[in-house]
Amino acid sequence: MKQQRESFVDLFQLMALGLILVYLVLAAQFESWLDPLVILFSVPFAITGALLALAVTGTLLSTPAFLGLIILVGVVVNSAIVLLDYVRQLIAEGLPFFEAIVTAGERRLRPVLMTTMTKVGGMFPMALATGNGAEMWGPMGRTALGGLLVSTVVTLIFVPTLYSFVERWRRRRQERTIDMTAAGEHAAEGR
Repeated sequence: MKQQRESFVDLFQLMALGLILVYLVLAAQFESWLDPLVILFSVPFAITGALLALAVTGTLLSTPAFLGLIILVGVVVNSAIVLLDYVRQLIAEGLPFFEAIVTAGERRLRPVLMTTMTKVGGMFPMALATGNGAEMWGPMGRTALGGLLVSTVVTLIFVPTLYSFVERWRRRRQERTIDMTAAGEHAAEGR
């Protein structure tokens, strides 16, 4: 038990480090501190899906299952990156914001689903394994499988919704800054 607790502490630290590294890479890619948080929004739902899959199958949270959770941190963000990057590309081309979100959702639905189905197809045999090594690979596969399925739904529905809220907040804040700057310039001219 003591050894298992120590390994779980190490795995929690590894997961936290993975989240930080993914966040930093996304912040560099999107040149924003806020957009990566929207993308990482799908990670807690992926973990929920993974734990739900373990509960449904009666599998205990073991070291291999925890490794599956760590794998999910890097894998589940891919679909959100594809979706939000395309939204930003459409906005840069001049499409209105909400139209860009809807268009990106329509055009990126199939690539996101195909990518997820490929990953699920790869994890399915591991999740259902019954032969030699099944006690190690099975929990990892079940964890990844459950997390992928839940995070895909979250990516397609909640991530664009959250992004629209964040973008609306960002625009209001920017308008306030512009208004305050204009008011300051107007006051300076009045002197």
